[in-house]
Amino acid sequence: CFGADRLKYPMKRKSWQPGGGENAHGELRGKDSRETCSWDDAISLMSQEIKRIYDEFGPEAVVTAGSTGMFNQPGVERVLCAMGGHVGVSDTSSNGVDTFNVGRLALPAVDLGQTNDRFDLKNAETIVLVGGNSVWSSGGSTMYNFKQAIDAGVQFVMVGPSFNATAAWLNARWIPVYPGTDTAFLLATAYEMIQLDVVDQEFLDNYCVGFDADHMPENAVTQENYKDYLMGVYDGVPKTAEWASAICGCTAEDIRWFAETVGKDHKVMLLHNYALARCMNSDNVPQAFLAVGAMGGHMGKSGHATGGAYKTYAGDCGPQLVSHGDTGISAEANPIKLTVSAPLLWESVLAGEFNSTGAAYGNEFNAKDIHTWDVKYVSCDAKSTLQNVMNAPRGIEALRSVDFVTATAQFFNAQAKYADIVLPVTTEWERVGGFAEHQRSRETLIVYTQVTEPLYEAKTDQEIGTLLADALGLNSAELWPVSEKQQFFNALNGATYVDVDGESKPLLTITDEDIASWECEGTAQEGVVTLGDFLMAGNYSIKREEGDAYTYIGYKDYIDDPDANPLDSDSGKFELYCQYKSDMLNSMGYSPDGTFKPYANYVAAPDGLGREGMFQGGQIGGHPSEYPFIVYNPHYLRRAHPVLDNSPWLRETWPNPVFLNEDDAKAKGIANGDTVRIYNQHGQVLRQASLLQTIMPGCVGLPHGAWLDWDEDKQLDRAGHDNVLCGGVTSGMGTSGYNNFNCNYELYDEELVADCDLPLRTVELA
Repeated sequence: CFGADRLKYPMKRKSWQPGGGENAHGELRGKDSRETCSWDDAISLMSQEIKRIYDEFGPEAVVTAGSTGMFNQPGVERVLCAMGGHVGVSDTSSNGVDTFNVGRLALPAVDLGQTNDRFDLKNAETIVLVGGNSVWSSGGSTMYNFKQAIDAGVQFVMVGPSFNATAAWLNARWIPVYPGTDTAFLLATAYEMIQLDVVDQEFLDNYCVGFDADHMPENAVTQENYKDYLMGVYDGVPKTAEWASAICGCTAEDIRWFAETVGKDHKVMLLHNYALARCMNSDNVPQAFLAVGAMGGHMGKSGHATGGAYKTYAGDCGPQLVSHGDTGISAEANPIKLTVSAPLLWESVLAGEFNSTGAAYGNEFNAKDIHTWDVKYVSCDAKSTLQNVMNAPRGIEALRSVDFVTATAQFFNAQAKYADIVLPVTTEWERVGGFAEHQRSRETLIVYTQVTEPLYEAKTDQEIGTLLADALGLNSAELWPVSEKQQFFNALNGATYVDVDGESKPLLTITDEDIASWECEGTAQEGVVTLGDFLMAGNYSIKREEGDAYTYIGYKDYIDDPDANPLDSDSGKFELYCQYKSDMLNSMGYSPDGTFKPYANYVAAPDGLGREGMFQGGQIGGHPSEYPFIVYNPHYLRRAHPVLDNSPWLRETWPNPVFLNEDDAKAKGIANGDTVRIYNQHGQVLRQASLLQTIMPGCVGLPHGAWLDWDEDKQLDRAGHDNVLCGGVTSGMGTSGYNNFNCNYELYDEELVADCDLPLRTVELA
């Protein structure tokens, strides 16, 4: 908020003028100097160009990749919807393939609310964490909950490409698995569970469909079943531990040990993060994960669970017990229903065509219906589109190809650097208040309030949208019928908690005096904490104790009485055979017809095959590669995505190296601290090396979120920005595959300046 590098005023790129064509001088985006301008001038220029583009080319020439704010849409995006709409960008980068059709598939692997309450952690014998690094991403209360399990004697297992901080803190047994090969690992686990006779057949028969030929769903169009696939009946390849070992990198002995450990005779919680779902051709991971949990009978019972372990919900799931209310304002509908897949955004802009399947998950669509477009305007509103969308080098080319680029920003980040008009937007601390949606547990509601008046000339999203709407001749009062202060008060006034009898009740005591002092409309009510005390404390937590009425066991109602409590799937059961899944994935157009089966099957990724000699069996076969390493992108403590990456203090504490296996690096003559060039067919980046024995041979860990620092002369990124190496490669449902791209690396003859010693990113003014 108070950083010296805050954007202070609206800015215009010096050589850009409205009118398109040669007036745009798009080739100078990212190179031009800037000139400050007044809000009136910035909004006038912006509205003039927006009106021209809509009048001449229509709404399909406009694309915006903003994100919905806590209260409503970002201001510019809301206005563009009112102007006639825009092409949206569909992305599942946070959750990967775990986002689609939770209900239709009934997968606990995607339903965070269906694992167990934190008090049940210590009732397990073993807790398995697949992917992720909770010590870095879910610190505080989450790790305290896991500590209670450790103290109770629970053993932990970590499955992933590195023995990370979480594995070390939990003293977990590490099962090393290459990024993007989790499906093979899970298939072999299922196969070996059958061989070891540790399958809960009664659970499968009563609660699942599709495991074997005797328990097929009514809508099946083939008699193929999961068990026979594992045995190799259909493809001649039994999914043995040896088969998977050649693909995923762990030993066959590890797989058999894991299969026995997660079998029916043990109390096991299988908890996944989303890293394994952020890989190319990871579309079968959720179903394969579900299958292992179901084969062990690990749902609906104390000490057993199969599901997510994401952020502050890791190890503490169940219905939300305390929530804020509605704001009183809803999103402005976008009349244009077309969306472009984020991994293909920049290529689609440059090619002038795209496959609009992104918004159609669960609906009917035609993957072969290719839409042509001629993009004239890219709005980067509320999130750093160029920074966060993969294939950054092509993103720069794409932005230079259009007539107009605008950005709202707090700092001179990537989206601001390549924009024609940049509008300074407030931080959360300069706004009336809000709620920390992503950093709370089911038991806690966290609130924040204004710390300072808006600095310099920064405005809120709603203020920016109001100015733009008025300049375009729209009725801003209709677009924003509720003030920001009233929206916040509405959310406070509507906050609720769940009492011990399961009844939802008002959380806050709000008096007529409170309503008058806020100068808002509202209703006085009696709650369990006063409005003033809640805002002063910054949070409210439900009081919990062992065995209380809030204790939750995921899927218990279904397991206790499946007829009375069917799942929200076509069969009402866990679907190890799901006809909808295969039909939907095969129709997306990103893979050959028939690639995906109704059960979880192994599909080799189009990238991420790894180093020479890594894969010696199965369907891949060993082969040499120009890019013999797999690069994955762990989240990093220095920042949240790119947020805070410009903080000098955090840069000093967390230097952002590239993590390399020590033996691999030494074979290339690389030592700790050396500058390394990491490269593939998509781009190249520079970073200092950090050599570890705790990362698998053949793996490269390049932390996610570093601010793009593109060197035009050398055509490389100097900051180690991960999306330079993540190209526009799609598979399956077309999701982003951030964690399994091929790469190579070498010693680079240049000493990089430490990030903390770099000057702040400031604006070069004309």
